[in-house]
Amino acid sequence: MNTMLFMHRELREARRNRWLWLYALVFAALSSALVWLGLSAVGHYGAAGFGRTGASLINLILLIVPLMGLSLGALSLAGERERGTLLFLLAQPVSAPEVLIGKYLGLSLALIAALSAGFGVSGLLISWQGGFVQGDLYLALWGLTVLLALVSLALGFLISALARTGAPAMGTALFVWLLLVFLSDLGVMGTALVLRLSVGQLLGLALLNPLQSFKLLAVLVIQGDLEILGPAGLYALRAFGDALVPFLLALLLGWTAMVLALSVMIFRQRGALE
Repeated sequence: MNTMLFMHRELREARRNRWLWLYALVFAALSSALVWLGLSAVGHYGAAGFGRTGASLINLILLIVPLMGLSLGALSLAGERERGTLLFLLAQPVSAPEVLIGKYLGLSLALIAALSAGFGVSGLLISWQGGFVQGDLYLALWGLTVLLALVSLALGFLISALARTGAPAMGTALFVWLLLVFLSDLGVMGTALVLRLSVGQLLGLALLNPLQSFKLLAVLVIQGDLEILGPAGLYALRAFGDALVPFLLALLLGWTAMVLALSVMIFRQRGALE
């Protein structure tokens, strides 16, 4: 019951969150622009057209969605701790896990709504340009994006549980975002060259980053194979076969559950400590 109360409270707060509105507008504008350019270049809507448009959307999602989840989650607890409202909340007859889980659920729903609005605008544009020949793939990409947002938000809450104030929480969130988005591929390739890793070891190293799990899943859904990702992608298909999709889905869900459980444990110990 208390968890639901905090969830509704977070949803009300999200309506006044300028960062959430800004992210939603930016994502909707950029996704619509990519869809427009992709379909205009192809000239018609079909399997090839959506493959090109989908690849552009995957790159946009990998850039924007982790930033949304990390920054919103990082400011959630740390911002209230800095304002002193978190101390007031924990003084009530509620537990720390109820506060954190309720806030996470509320912010998750708000984030999903923002992403759904962006996908909805892009979907309308696709329909207007030529119709939803592969609407199931578009919906699958939306579902994977939601999973990526939930993982990113959980990482943001972990940062927020550790930070004392909003500024260091946001700084850490930006650093983690840069690390995950920009250094992941380059870092994995550089490490593989230095340590002379095998293809299997390279794949294992890549899967330590949840963004790479999303990328593998999304490319597999849109393209139907992982040849575009090179030897690691082909090795993943050979090693896991038909179990690759369930494995990657379980990996993303496992990341979310593990990070959220760690956040709860840390928040129970620190609480409103300043």
